[in-house]
Amino acid sequence: MAEDIKAGFTGSPSDPPEGLRRAAKTATQAVRRETTALATGAAAHPQTATSLLLGIGAIAFTLGFFAGRASARDDYTYWR
Repeated sequence: MAEDIKAGFTGSPSDPPEGLRRAAKTATQAVRRETTALATGAAAHPQTATSLLLGIGAIAFTLGFFAGRASARDDYTYWR
C-alpha cells in the first residue's frame, strides 16, 4: 500500500518565465554576477578597495556638507 502513494512533485516543470518574470530573473543573475566579481576583486586587493570606499565616502560627505551649507538660511537678524 505504501508503494502506491506518490508524494512530492511528480509533474513536469512549468513553462519558462516570460515577460517581467524573465527580466527580473535576468536582472537578478546580472546583479549576482557583478556582486561576486566585486567581492572577488575586493578580496584580491583589500587596500585598493578600502581606499576607494574611503575616497567615495569623503567625496559624498563633502558634497552633502556643502549642499547643507548652501541650503541654510543667512538671515540671522537675532544675532545682532
